[in-house]
Amino acid sequence: MKKQIYFFQRSAKLAARGLQGLLVLGIAGLLSACTLPKINLFSAAGSVLYVPEVVQGNFVSREQKEYLKPGLTRQQVKEVLGTPLVASIFHEQRWDYIFTIRRQGVPPQSFSLNVWFKGDLLDRVTGDELPSETEFVTQLVSQKAGIKVPELEAKEEDLRKYPLPATKAQSAPASVLPLPTSYPPLEPLAR
Repeated sequence: MKKQIYFFQRSAKLAARGLQGLLVLGIAGLLSACTLPKINLFSAAGSVLYVPEVVQGNFVSREQKEYLKPGLTRQQVKEVLGTPLVASIFHEQRWDYIFTIRRQGVPPQSFSLNVWFKGDLLDRVTGDELPSETEFVTQLVSQKAGIKVPELEAKEEDLRKYPLPATKAQSAPASVLPLPTSYPPLEPLAR
């Protein structure tokens, strides 16, 4: 009985010391957090501070929008514009293409385009006035004297370098083996 009481008293003292230690560490942590210096990075770094470029969505140009005509299928629209940023199950007849870009030294840009369908066919296109590809590239760089924007058009000799993609209709189907009518058991047979 005396051993049990001694053990209980000893474990109670250890538990009390542990709680005291945690309390001291907690108070020390709280007090040290109050004394950290606060540094304003924007005033300290001035114009040296690097702001990363933030691009969200996929850019849709005026040329791509003009290519869209009522009656195109969803797959054809996806081939022209890419995957929509928002395709909600609650608005199955609408795809949203939203594009934003923020670069240091250039005002932020934001464009949106909504594509509406009736069934599987394109009905109408609504949204912002979109820039052409050349206008967009010009707006991406900060205005410096002497910047020449490259021409964004492929020439016929450039296109001839790449082979035409083979269509699926041209490939002959390989000989198809018949499917098995029975399969081996998944579990080993019981003995």
